[in-house]
Amino acid sequence: MTEGLAATDGAPLQPQTESNSSNQAEGRQVARRATLDRLWARGRGFLGTDLAVMGGAMTWVSERNLVAAISSAGGFGVIASGSMSPELLDAEIAATAALTARPFGVNMITMHPQLLELIDVCIGRRVGHVVLAGGIPSTAAIQRIRNGGARVLCFAPALVLAKKLVRMGADAIVIEGHEAGGHVGPVSTAVLAQEVLPHVRDVPVFVAGGIGRGEAILSYLEMGASGVQLGTRFVCAHESIAHPLFKRAFIRASARDAIASVQLDARFPVIPVRALGNPATDRFREVQRVLIERFNRGEMSQKEAQLEIEHFWAGALRRAVIDGDVENGSLMAGQSVGLVNAEQSTAEILDELIGQALAAIAGRERGLCNPRHEGSAEVQDASV
Repeated sequence: MTEGLAATDGAPLQPQTESNSSNQAEGRQVARRATLDRLWARGRGFLGTDLAVMGGAMTWVSERNLVAAISSAGGFGVIASGSMSPELLDAEIAATAALTARPFGVNMITMHPQLLELIDVCIGRRVGHVVLAGGIPSTAAIQRIRNGGARVLCFAPALVLAKKLVRMGADAIVIEGHEAGGHVGPVSTAVLAQEVLPHVRDVPVFVAGGIGRGEAILSYLEMGASGVQLGTRFVCAHESIAHPLFKRAFIRASARDAIASVQLDARFPVIPVRALGNPATDRFREVQRVLIERFNRGEMSQKEAQLEIEHFWAGALRRAVIDGDVENGSLMAGQSVGLVNAEQSTAEILDELIGQALAAIAGRERGLCNPRHEGSAEVQDASV
């Protein structure tokens, strides 16, 4: 009788205990994912995606391959149309659609001389979302997009402009901080989020600039963001066509290596662009100095000096991204470049971000500030 009880109360119960523990862990993980999905439900619904993560539009990088990969992995890829002609954009949209059945968008520069024609291309190709960047768009451009059946996202560098864009008809707002790569504004992401998120509720707001981990994504969602936009984090994706030397520069860089353009004289304005420092960055400072001195000596007009300053970086981004000339090209990168440590697939990057967000939620459930302090089993329980 005793042996029978031992058999019943001993080893045979162990699998059942493990099963219960596994079921409980799975239940907690489902609950955490439900929490995350609730936080960005508005952004997911707006974009039509599994994840409210937009890919930043990076000229020469955000083309068909990377855009399709981001969308296929559950995010929202965005084509960087840059200076494309309507014909080139039409071909790029068609090629992207051939690679993914998931939603993706197109980013356009508001100063493009053929902006309205580019909009018509998007409408003709049934692109569901158009992002207007590089300046305040006209009401005509916004309404042309909306009348064509697409949704409009606009960048707002301040609360007053965010409210104005909403009144003009923007369906969503993107706020991008100074930490971002490429052309940047003067205010940090953290400050912009505090300025805008509590006061813009009528439309979804996506936060961008310096975001490289899931914990940061979670924090902005909890502040009221509907989603986020990441660019730098995707540059070293396997699907990115960026040159291996360009990717290697990103992997080796730290956050402090991504610096904004230096302007030496207010009479000769320089549009701030954040990029990795390289020999070309040093030459740009010297070129400015020499041109300013020539202007002061009366050897050239202010307009001539300004044109030469602006011409310095012409074609520099393509030289770096496509040709791999990391010495003379422009290595546009956000400060989150310090969080890029290896080349990964787009799906792995997104899985890693979600895993970090879920681990942060798990840590809060246990009253811990840092999920890394947890036991290995608990950390695994919080991962995707």
